[in-house]
Amino acid sequence: NNNQRYATNAETGFIIRELARRGGVPVQEFVVRNDCPCGSTIGPIIASLVGIRTVDLGISSLSMHSIRETMGCEDIATNIQLFKTFYSGFGDLDRSCSF
Repeated sequence: NNNQRYATNAETGFIIRELARRGGVPVQEFVVRNDCPCGSTIGPIIASLVGIRTVDLGISSLSMHSIRETMGCEDIATNIQLFKTFYSGFGDLDRSCSF
């Protein structure tokens, strides 16, 4: 978000969405309302220290942050597919982009 409380930015968000598209993996994005302060992840801190492009990504778990966050068996299967697509296709995607 604009307050840099999450590590994902426009570039890394595009990369993960494009890899998901290429892998046939559905992506559910979460956006915090502008008038609602949110917490943070350690992603921005680590990314600023190591200089590696970073994306906040994960499977929600029941009551992790909200009573409405749950995961299902299919979430694990799609995450596996996304990571397989990342490892097999990131290099080609990265070379084709000029950010």
